Amino acid sequence: MRLWTLHPCYLDSRGLVALWREALLAQAVLGGHTRGYTYHPQLCRFRDTPSPMAAIATYLHAVHSEANVRGYRFNVTKILSERNAVHIAASRGQLDYEWKHLVEKLRSRDPTWLEQFATLTEPKPHPMFLIVSGPIAEWEVTRANPSSHRTLRDKAAQRR
Repeated sequence: MRLWTLHPCYLDSRGLVALWREALLAQAVLGGHTRGYTYHPQLCRFRDTPSPMAAIATYLHAVHSEANVRGYRFNVTKILSERNAVHIAASRGQLDYEWKHLVEKLRSRDPTWLEQFATLTEPKPHPMFLIVSGPIAEWEVTRANPSSHRTLRDKAAQRR
């Protein structure tokens, strides 16, 4: 599951469709409608808001808006909550890490799509994220931090 901090406008068609599906899965997890992905590390930033369901709805509405701009017909009725004005802090390090990650994906999957961003030096975040200075998020699984998923799952189990 990848719930991008990046604005959905950077995703190619496959990426945008995948994001929609993964965010709907996140909504199901946050709403208690599935047992899978319960401890997925990217969900912590939604869980840490006053209303996780409204936060994921806000996220989904921005993805839906990007789909509309491109002429896609994502079913907005799948969003189960009203959006709110929630903003979540995300670090510049996380945004930069995700941009590099996406560029690598697009180089192999859709280099033509990537061409339009050739001169981009500072990508925009998803509208719900406020960018603050800082490193890659502790929940991000990287080569340097491959155990972050397990660590966060263990912390969640200790809270129960």
